[in-house]
Amino acid sequence: MPSTRYLHDPEALKDRARGIKAVLFDWDGVFNDGWKDLDGGSPFSEVGSMGVNMLRFALWLRHRANPPAAILTGQVNPIAGKFVRRERFQAMYMGYINKPDAFADFLRANALQPREVAFFFDDAIDLSVARQCGLRILIGRRGGERFTDHVVQRGDADMVTACSGGENGLREGCEAVIDLLGNFAEVFDHRAAYSETYQHYLRERNTTVPIVRNGAR
Repeated sequence: MPSTRYLHDPEALKDRARGIKAVLFDWDGVFNDGWKDLDGGSPFSEVGSMGVNMLRFALWLRHRANPPAAILTGQVNPIAGKFVRRERFQAMYMGYINKPDAFADFLRANALQPREVAFFFDDAIDLSVARQCGLRILIGRRGGERFTDHVVQRGDADMVTACSGGENGLREGCEAVIDLLGNFAEVFDHRAAYSETYQHYLRERNTTVPIVRNGAR
């Protein structure tokens, strides 16, 4: 079975991962296969959701601080908004056709440098943000091989998933980053045991009140 493509030396990627303090996600094509319903909504997989939560927990274990997390999408998506509220992300930026505007706000709001952000993305609208981030995870897909080659050749990604968004590529990418952080077994063992350490993280995470910004207004 195909596996995640690492576009740099694994040790160099581990160094980058150690500097990551926040996570940022596109929605369509990352949490799903990109299909929409008539109301503009698109779903997510609980498999991907668990991967995102485990990645946030992995960063919490490393830094002992709740890692800022946000969705950054060019569309207005009610399902994504509900997900952000359920999972207690710091923010959702929707309707942002020029994504660097929202990215700059995310950095300011959380006192972050671009190199401290891991970004999960899948398409052209995301590249202007991906080029700034410390760790860039491109969600791969069949039917987009030329675009993937373009991104790789330009040096705008550090990893490419073998699976698409509709095939739980987000979970694949999250697990790959956790592996780079070096605490994979610890993360999943704590969650399996519902340990006090995991509960401490969850209580801290759940104090977050998400901010939703609509750039289409």
